Amino acid sequence: MWRQLTPVPVVFLLVAAAGGCAAAVEQAAPPAQPQGEIAMNSTLSSVTEAVLADASTRTGADKASLRVESAEAVTWADGSLGCPQPGMNYTMALVPGYRIKVRAREQLLDYHASQRGYFVLCPAGSAAAPVIDQTR
Repeated sequence: MWRQLTPVPVVFLLVAAAGGCAAAVEQAAPPAQPQGEIAMNSTLSSVTEAVLADASTRTGADKASLRVESAEAVTWADGSLGCPQPGMNYTMALVPGYRIKVRAREQLLDYHASQRGYFVLCPAGSAAAPVIDQTR
């Protein structure tokens, strides 16, 4: 006598295949770069506050001891915010944002941000200049 097969094995195979695809995507992702995000449509002041909190956490320095060397509105050439990472693709459009440099003891931290509140700590030597410095 023949038994009708239930669809359970098929469902199991589909779920296993989907899990394998997700794992492949996760493995292909590049290492994360130091970054943060605050509310959309942020101001230079609110981004600066978030950057100071991030700098304090990263360096272990008290927030009150940090010094903002410069904080300016700029326009970045693309979605990399002037801090491109190898192997990454970015939107090819001008991105309004901010550049904030913070001094923590002897260390100068160079943060790049978008007006939407996304910011990234750009490692020394890998920062690109903004296309428009809105303070000039």
